[in-house]
Amino acid sequence: MRIIGGEFKGRRFNPPAKNWPTRPTTDYAKEGLFNILQNRLDFSSLKVLDLFGGTGNHGYEFISRGCEDVTYVDKFGGCVAFVKKTSQELGIQNKIRIVRADVFKFMGTCSLQFDYIFAGPPYALPTIDLIPDLIFKHDLLKPDGLFVMEHNPNHGYQDHPFYREERHYGKTIFSFFTHPDV
Repeated sequence: MRIIGGEFKGRRFNPPAKNWPTRPTTDYAKEGLFNILQNRLDFSSLKVLDLFGGTGNHGYEFISRGCEDVTYVDKFGGCVAFVKKTSQELGIQNKIRIVRADVFKFMGTCSLQFDYIFAGPPYALPTIDLIPDLIFKHDLLKPDGLFVMEHNPNHGYQDHPFYREERHYGKTIFSFFTHPDV
């Protein structure tokens, strides 16, 4: 895996993911997503939430592009330790809040709001389809914020009231959600 753009562009990191319960976003899909986001968001002013953060790939990309406030959430200890180590190596510890927690419990107790939320859950997660509802139920997204969920063709969100669009990168799909008035 590599960081696609910004200060750390080209930087590679290799998590010891032999037995990890992760599915990192491919560089191809991540590059496509960030090309879209680059034209819609001012990264330097964002408060970002990365749910099912895994290797931290998404958060590193935001920080590399100028974001100063990323909250990373994952429950797997190996991933959390890897992200702590990588953030120290990159010198970004003051820009990333690392939370080891179950994402669903975190969403239910978090009192903060975010400009951008990314969820990259395991595709086979039995409760994957609840995630968009919970983001809005718990008021995690700021009124003008953007929520992006990564999923495969086995899931579709076109009928969700806050769904706006989706982009396909092979079998990886990013669904975009916003509040109704945005």
